Amino acid sequence: MDKIAQLIHFLNEIGYEEIRIKMDKEEIEEQKPLHRNTEELLEKLKEEILKCKKCRLAQTRTNVVFGEGNPKANLMFVGEAPGEQEDLQGRPFVGRAGQLLTRFLNLFGIDRDRVYITNIIKCRPPKNRNPNPDEIKACYPYLEKQIEIIKPKVIICLGAFAARTILNLPEKTAISKIRGKEFNINGITVIPTFHPAYLLRNRRGESDFQKDLELGLRKAGMI
Repeated sequence: MDKIAQLIHFLNEIGYEEIRIKMDKEEIEEQKPLHRNTEELLEKLKEEILKCKKCRLAQTRTNVVFGEGNPKANLMFVGEAPGEQEDLQGRPFVGRAGQLLTRFLNLFGIDRDRVYITNIIKCRPPKNRNPNPDEIKACYPYLEKQIEIIKPKVIICLGAFAARTILNLPEKTAISKIRGKEFNINGITVIPTFHPAYLLRNRRGESDFQKDLELGLRKAGMI
């Protein structure tokens, strides 16, 4: 490629403004950076997290809950932490709250496997307590890496903990004050909304949740 660059420079110097170079497919492939595909990168990250003992939650977990879905999804959901069923199955959002999220996605004709779903925390806090700040600090780099690998267009934050962490908001920021708003973080549209577990207790939030979900799906180009 150094010789090609020298040739292009020479042709520019003698007056050629547009230069077209035909290369064989094999030559083009040789010049591409060698990157492992998205699935391989996620699998390597998962293997790292499965061994993680950076915080106390490693002592009480049944399974690490890494995340699942389309590894090239335009839309990523980020919740707070795994619950009981998630800890038992090693999968995110498979309990009652997860089933509700799936039903809402289905309202728009979207299957769960078209999006990517994960949490701020990858291990269940005992008795589903709120995650502690040091636990979030220890685990958050894993989420950052997931986002970097998947490169979603949109992230929907499910609940206050996810929204506060990703948007770096004060601890007492209420989800009701920020839900449905659009934020831009490194070129990604971030939309906070209620956690589906909240909707199980308060059905009045369902219409707002549906509006926020529709906004996220539209921004992601999925509807």
